[in-house]
Amino acid sequence: MMKKIALVSTAITFALSASCVQAKVSEAEAAKLGNELTPVGGVKAANADGSIPEWKGGITTVPAGYKAGDHHPNPFPDDKPLFEITSANYKEYAEFLTDGQMKLFETYPDSFKMPIYQTRRSASLPEYAYAATKKNAVSAELVESGNGVRNSSVSVPFPIPKNGLEAIWNHILRYRGPAIQRFGGQAAPTASGSYNIIGFDDVLMMKYAEEGATPEQLMQDNMVLKFKQKVTEPARLAGTALLVHETMDQVKQPRMAWTYNTGQRRVRRAPNVAYDAPGTASDGLRTSDDFDMFNGAPDRYNWTLKGKRELYIAYNNYNLHSDQISYEDILKPGHIEPSYTRFEKHRVWVVEADLKEGLRHVYQKRVFYIDEDSWQIQVADVYDSRNELYRVAVAYGINYYEVPTHWSTLEVYHDLNSRRYLALGLDNEAQMYDFSIKLDDKEFTPQALRREGLR
Repeated sequence: MMKKIALVSTAITFALSASCVQAKVSEAEAAKLGNELTPVGGVKAANADGSIPEWKGGITTVPAGYKAGDHHPNPFPDDKPLFEITSANYKEYAEFLTDGQMKLFETYPDSFKMPIYQTRRSASLPEYAYAATKKNAVSAELVESGNGVRNSSVSVPFPIPKNGLEAIWNHILRYRGPAIQRFGGQAAPTASGSYNIIGFDDVLMMKYAEEGATPEQLMQDNMVLKFKQKVTEPARLAGTALLVHETMDQVKQPRMAWTYNTGQRRVRRAPNVAYDAPGTASDGLRTSDDFDMFNGAPDRYNWTLKGKRELYIAYNNYNLHSDQISYEDILKPGHIEPSYTRFEKHRVWVVEADLKEGLRHVYQKRVFYIDEDSWQIQVADVYDSRNELYRVAVAYGINYYEVPTHWSTLEVYHDLNSRRYLALGLDNEAQMYDFSIKLDDKEFTPQALRREGLR
């Protein structure tokens, strides 16, 4: 498969073992950040033919008329598709597509399409996140076996990564703001297109990203984030709740999780909310570590950084995010409605995860394609125990410009065997995310989880 990949960066040698603690980069290397590299380590310059433009800071102001709480209006309303990739012509663009993306054209030849737009390098972060990234570059290290990070805070720890583990930790710890409340839900349409909405109310307290967070305090508390989720619909599931404490050094203390079951009216420890345990109410269409494209401990895989390539990825999907369309407009048999989507050519890091000998996971291999401007995983090609394509995950990103941060507005997990998919993050008919919410540690205890479930 990797023979098909057109690597952009071939000068870097990834000879160090991913299981070792990686040395920090030098001050001279770190000085490239904000100069020839973007503040988070992407190549600032345009590509050879100009189809990927120079990064000039991304979105730094909000569109006229926007106010916090609105669904984010499209800052590029006049952009039209340059062309469309379909099952009839996808092989002409194979060098810019993943194996999983091409498989979607083959699986749904009459309906799956990718509208291709001009590339807008819109990803941006606050200045304090950029400053933290530069500090992290010369101080951050992987803990033993790479199962955690130390001497890092606020933003990506390894903007100039040397191996696959560093790259995947950049995705896990990328900046999304210090606190978020998210409304909306998910749906898993059947092959015929029928579906039920599962509603969620999520709150995320990103201890790692708080302004003023220090590596010393984070290591002392050993806490990256606290996450709480409550199911709001349908009635038979409403009140079911989940609490997760994600640690900084997972060797010292692995992830802690609790669930509240409305039938039992009890909070229980949930050690299985990890790895390949089924995701919440997902109809078995994603694993726990699929959430956010990848999360949790990376210790069951060997990670390899393959380099970079140019790829068509889902970027600036403001039309898909709009509150002027409904869930019914989006959710179609086999895949979401292509006319609302937007794909652009960007440079991505390619990271391969291969299951370690003697360990188990339903995914034998995973190939992640990570946006160089944000460290968001944009596509994941997933292989089963026979080393055959099993699932394809796509993150449809936008810039939440009130923060600012680049993050998905919708994640879609395609199961190629069942010809079904899970659409996670549906928010068109819901209240918009709140990035200004103030959260307290008292809200993220097992006792608080029980109170949340009873409401």
